[in-house]
Amino acid sequence: MTSTDLHHDDLTDDVSAPRLAAVVYNPIKVDVDVLRDAVEAQQSAAGWPETLWFETSAEDPGQGPARKAIEAGATMIIVAGGDGTVRAVAEAVHGTECALALLPSGTGNLLARNLQLPLADTGLALQAAFAGQNKVIDVCLIDIERADRSVDRHAYLVMAGLGLDAKMLANTDDDLKAKAGWLAYVKAMIAVGKDDSDLRFRYRLDAKPEQAMRAHTIMVGNCGSLPASIELIPDAALDDGLFDVVVLKPEGFGGWLQILSKVLWENGVLSRTALGRKLRTNDVDALNYATGTKLVLRLNRPEEIELDGDGFGTAVAFKTWVDAGSLTLRVPSDAA
Repeated sequence: MTSTDLHHDDLTDDVSAPRLAAVVYNPIKVDVDVLRDAVEAQQSAAGWPETLWFETSAEDPGQGPARKAIEAGATMIIVAGGDGTVRAVAEAVHGTECALALLPSGTGNLLARNLQLPLADTGLALQAAFAGQNKVIDVCLIDIERADRSVDRHAYLVMAGLGLDAKMLANTDDDLKAKAGWLAYVKAMIAVGKDDSDLRFRYRLDAKPEQAMRAHTIMVGNCGSLPASIELIPDAALDDGLFDVVVLKPEGFGGWLQILSKVLWENGVLSRTALGRKLRTNDVDALNYATGTKLVLRLNRPEEIELDGDGFGTAVAFKTWVDAGSLTLRVPSDAA
């Protein structure tokens, strides 16, 4: 499937297809009794049969429940949880005929933000699930090599990162995050900001020659919007068959000013209009962008890595690639 095919056919809905919904929910994130009432109301209004229910656990954040739902005949899985639950369920659902619907219930809700889905209205989110339409998006896959040479494979929908974001997540207090939301990340960012060590790695992007680099942070994005309306990668798209790579290489205070100006002013303000996009500058020394479909990277020492806002331990190398058009999402019927 080409990126042209994706854009032409990414919003569809076959109302004649068999319909059976399942909810995969994180019991820590949602009030399941309230949610059951809301789901029952929307499924009845849309004429769907009784919904199936599957609970996640600390040992299984979503992959197992999602597979059980598919085995039980579910054609749509509603994910009620945070970014970690969404990522885990998508890991099991992508590449199948089952669609995914989002009921944002966490701190970041990064995928829902990038899709401009309802974040605080359960009724609207469930209406999109039961009476909306399908949108086909890409999924990124990653093989992470550990220090003991073991390799584990995961999917991610938003972003994978090494450096500032991964170290920040590793230093985030989970209890404070539950109580104070994004303030917990601010505390962690201050702690990580004192760490001036760089990443040193060799990488190969698609068929280009291997190169060596020293950088503060490297992130691979399937989409580019972060909380607080921060547009880290303004040109990233969930359905273009590509990922976007962003590299931070600040040299002192001036480098950080370059990054802040680029991200907050050019990406966050100028990129909102056609005229503003024409006024954007090229890459600056402290912030570089690239696109591709496959990236192989090897570090000179183990480093923290994150996927979709969750820490995934340390990596010595990884290979990541795009599985284009492999996940169907439910979005509102009036989505652009």
